[in-house]
Formats: sequence, C-alpha cells, structure tokens
Amino acid sequence: MTPRRRTLRLALTATAGGAFSGLFGIGGGTVIVPLLIVWFGYRERVATGTSLCAIAIIGALAAAAHGLHGNVDVKAAALVGVPAVAGVVVGAALQQRLPERVVAAIFALVLVASAVKLALG
Repeated sequence: MTPRRRTLRLALTATAGGAFSGLFGIGGGTVIVPLLIVWFGYRERVATGTSLCAIAIIGALAAAAHGLHGNVDVKAAALVGVPAVAGVVVGAALQQRLPERVVAAIFALVLVASAVKLALG
C-alpha cells in the first residue's frame, strides 16, 4: 500500500469513526478496530489500543458537540465513566492474556448479538 493510499484510508477510517461516534455514540470498537484490522492488517491488540487512543479525541469532541445541543447528562456520564475505569483495567489485562483469535471471536459475537437485538427490538 502506498503512503498516500494508507493516509487516505486512515482518514476514511477516522471520518467513519467520528461520524458513528457523533451519530450513535459508537465508533472505536465497531468501526475503527475492524477497519484497522481489515484495511491495514493491524493485529487485534494494536488495533484496539490505536482505536482507544483515537477515540479519546473523537469522544471528547463528540461529547462537546452534543453538550452544545444540551444532550449531555454530566452526572450520569460521571456515574458511568468513573466505574468504567475498573472495567478498562480488567478488560485490558484480560485481552493481554487471551489469544487474539479468542478476543476477535468474542468481539464478533458481541457485534452480531448487538445487531440482532437492535434489528428485532
């Protein structure tokens, strides 16, 4: 892949992640990670870490944009976000111990289950 093509694909990945983040509150795990793996050949762990780093920026900007429209409940966000820190520590440690194929399979199952739940209500 040429450097120009790589840069273009990274920009498309970021744009899709940002759009999904702004639209649905998702983007990293459901958009950026799969695209980094499929388009760039990233390994699961590197794709996850790269996505999390990018989503910190995307999430902050998306939250600010939603805040400008009055769509942010700061107290609820803190109640969800602060305890999630423990989950992040556990999840990151678990990901380092599981084979990448197992992590990818679990991720795929979560995406399929979410899609079925959303489609069927």
